[in-house]
Amino acid sequence: MQISGIQTDVTLGDRSGNLAAMKVAIEREVAAGSRLVVFPECFVTGYCFDSLDEAAQYAETLNGESVQAASEICSANDCFCVFGMLEKDGDRIFNTAVLVGPEGLVGSYRKVHLPFLGVDRFTTPGDRPFEIFEAGGVRIGMLICYDAAFPEATRALALKGADIVLLPTNWPPGAESMSEFCVNSRAMENGIYFAAVDRVGTERGFKFIGRSRICSPCGSTVDSADHADAGFIRAVIDVEKSRQKRIVRVPGKHVIDRMADRRPEMYGEICEPHSLLRPGRDEPV
Repeated sequence: MQISGIQTDVTLGDRSGNLAAMKVAIEREVAAGSRLVVFPECFVTGYCFDSLDEAAQYAETLNGESVQAASEICSANDCFCVFGMLEKDGDRIFNTAVLVGPEGLVGSYRKVHLPFLGVDRFTTPGDRPFEIFEAGGVRIGMLICYDAAFPEATRALALKGADIVLLPTNWPPGAESMSEFCVNSRAMENGIYFAAVDRVGTERGFKFIGRSRICSPCGSTVDSADHADAGFIRAVIDVEKSRQKRIVRVPGKHVIDRMADRRPEMYGEICEPHSLLRPGRDEPV
């Protein structure tokens, strides 16, 4: 499967305008051979809301206008797309990524790790286990932005069988190393494809750095947009490469398998609860 990542600006609060831009981008990328098109975090709504009440005006359920519009676009183009939105669930709001296909909603993911930044100051931390979804024969895991800084999240998806992890993101200045090092590392250490799709532009004084990137299971960069301008990235996903974890460099002398060679019995501390205070949630900032 060929995939595309759309590095683009987003208009805060302009759901219809952002969805119209989605349609144009999907039609272009499908014409170029892609079957899965990935958009940034909070693509439908924008990110820099100043209060929960303001953000709530743009939050939707997963059977709302945005998912329905994306479903119609994917049906017309026989493709899949992933994009970020604000999900409403009762009186809670989640920063959510959704996977939509020709038949409608395939799956969704609620951001687990929340920085004290933008709308994440007001959203509820993700409350569901990491999950794998299938699209066109490719096993897809989803994370969002800050999640990539926690290796455990990608590893959990890899252990569940992900061929690729998709990361819609809104990287601000200071996150350059996430693109330069983290994306490649998450791909290499798990033997999977990893695609980070960032936005560009400025929103309420916050700039976004672009630098979207797709990495292969060996950790090499397949395509990247190493700038802060609108653009796109593309790559062909070969699931055989992501599913063959054993690397034979010299038969009988140099063979590694980063899944089989793990020692989970030695990692207990990783899962121990901690008492550290989270900025803006457990302590004032």
